[in-house]
Amino acid sequence: MIKSIAVLTSGTDSPGMNAAIRAVTRTALFEGAMVWGVHDGFYGLVHDQINQLNSVSVSDTIQCGGTFLGTSFCPEFETKEGRKKAFDNLKCHDIDGLVVIGGDGSMTGAKVFNNEFDFPVVGIPATIENDIWGTDYTIGCDTAANTIVDALNKLRDTASSHRRVIVVEVAGKKCGWLSLVSGIAGGAEYILVPEYKTDMDELVKSLIKRHSSGKTYSLIVVADGYGSVVKIGKTVSEKTKLDTRISVLDLILRGGSPTVEDRVKASQLGEKAAIALLSGLYNVAFGYNKGDIVSINLDDVVKNKKELDREYIRIAKILT
Repeated sequence: MIKSIAVLTSGTDSPGMNAAIRAVTRTALFEGAMVWGVHDGFYGLVHDQINQLNSVSVSDTIQCGGTFLGTSFCPEFETKEGRKKAFDNLKCHDIDGLVVIGGDGSMTGAKVFNNEFDFPVVGIPATIENDIWGTDYTIGCDTAANTIVDALNKLRDTASSHRRVIVVEVAGKKCGWLSLVSGIAGGAEYILVPEYKTDMDELVKSLIKRHSSGKTYSLIVVADGYGSVVKIGKTVSEKTKLDTRISVLDLILRGGSPTVEDRVKASQLGEKAAIALLSGLYNVAFGYNKGDIVSINLDDVVKNKKELDREYIRIAKILT
């Protein structure tokens, strides 16, 4: 029976990670188990940066962005030798299970680690891009979407005042969820996602027509996986002759105090992950499907690619 678990955050940070760590920790303590925090992600596993946590350790964290445990990318963990060091360090502390909070790379690392050592691992998807298969929600995506909408509200003011077209780049290398949802909510005129290629000639014609009929500004939201925002801005500027500017929303999307949704859902997922490990259920990740918390096989999480919600795509075509 598992009586001692560890928790780590890996990859890029996302708002709500602290809420998940807090929930894992306090749930395990409530169930009478020991809890260990691994600092700096998989790097901390390899280099034995592991400390015991208590209830006070996670106090005053739920409202904070980032992750108080720290995070990193660890090439050493990608080697079998590095993973063996990580396994030995966990066993040295008598740790019986591990909760991994992170994106697709983190879920892959968790799965490989479980395969090699049959070590109990449970994943909690956390990425602002919301690109993890099997779940409608990943920790941090709601806060990031709200940050984008706030930026669009501000950019609209200056775009309208100067009669400009502003091309806004947001995160989304493989999945356009963040640009699609924030573009709809922010009232963008055009949304470009990596899953669908937009005919730029048609976009240009539409821009010219709109502005000729009295439209004073336009906002174009582009996922960074779609293509070069600089080239897109240049194309729009040269072909429409409209004053066109570029705004790149980069690291700002990963920070900030998490929204209520991210705090609550991260807490729920953290509680489920801790209970699962302590009950002997592992090699799974926890997410949401139509509002319900579900467990997803880690194999499926790693092997499958998430598709955009067709309903969002349909609405975007009508409203933009």
